[in-house]
Amino acid sequence: MPSYAALDVAQETTAICVVDDEGRIWAEKKVPTCPDAITDFLAHGAPGLVRVGMETGPLAVWLWNELAEREVPIICLDARHANAALKMRPVKTDRNDAAGLAQIVRTGWFKQVRIKSRSNYQIRSLLTAREMLVRTRVRIENELRGLLRTFGVLFGKRVGSFTQRAREIVAGELAGAPEMRLVAETLMKARASILDQIKVLDRRLSAVARASPVVRLFMTAPGVGAITALSVASVFDDASRFRRSSSAGAYLGLTPRRYESGETSRNGRISKQGNQLTRKHLYEAATTLLTRNLRFSTLKAWGMKLAKASGFKKARVAVARRLAVVLHAMWKTNTPFRWSQIDG
Repeated sequence: MPSYAALDVAQETTAICVVDDEGRIWAEKKVPTCPDAITDFLAHGAPGLVRVGMETGPLAVWLWNELAEREVPIICLDARHANAALKMRPVKTDRNDAAGLAQIVRTGWFKQVRIKSRSNYQIRSLLTAREMLVRTRVRIENELRGLLRTFGVLFGKRVGSFTQRAREIVAGELAGAPEMRLVAETLMKARASILDQIKVLDRRLSAVARASPVVRLFMTAPGVGAITALSVASVFDDASRFRRSSSAGAYLGLTPRRYESGETSRNGRISKQGNQLTRKHLYEAATTLLTRNLRFSTLKAWGMKLAKASGFKKARVAVARRLAVVLHAMWKTNTPFRWSQIDG
């Protein structure tokens, strides 16, 4: 008898529900969130197991890899799609959610989420940690500017680095204000410490980039540095996951939303689905391509023409989308960037 199971994963416990081919509940139980405990229950309580589903979540990557190693036919469901179906149930409990997910798994009405390789998740962790440190550094800088502005001390735009200007202010305008001098020096020490840690992560990311042929290939494209190349490669995971390179832009949320109902038909702003950090890196690469004095390419010419017609912001988004498509096409065909031709 074929059976289907679903896991509603929580921090401490996981609710499991097993249904048969007709949708009748065969077995259900709460077990510790442990791969061995889940595998043992499924081995005894789910005869003829066809597939097991669980939603995306904080523990999904770890649990999927552990269960896959134990030869459990595990699949990961898009939590947004699953949530839309589970909302129809009037009572929300872990047990009811597991039962609802089991019915979704049985009927096949779900969108499966790809779990990337562990090495790519490690790269994503490095990129996320670096982004958090960069945001913290910027926040410290803005906080220092705001605190000093209260007392009429302005950073302004001067030649030199932020550190040099801060030292000038501490030695000059704050010479007679010991409290504010202490505040400024403390924040500058914290900023310096964060910069040191960013350099540590940058060195590690540079080493990973040098060791990856795909990343080096991506870096032949204009505006694409090691950070952007690593970000795109790790979020794509595998060139074969998209049948067409044009799907890469939609995957990263860089294509317009579409709404059509009756006589109403309109395109909205970009969907902003997918990985936000990679989308940000592509924005930065597109900005560099459009504003820096780089070697001529038809991609830049296309972007500049679009900027004149629709404005820089829209052009930047369009170039970011096209850049994602081009990078995937480069990976798929294993060819460097063609400066005189727009791929994809």
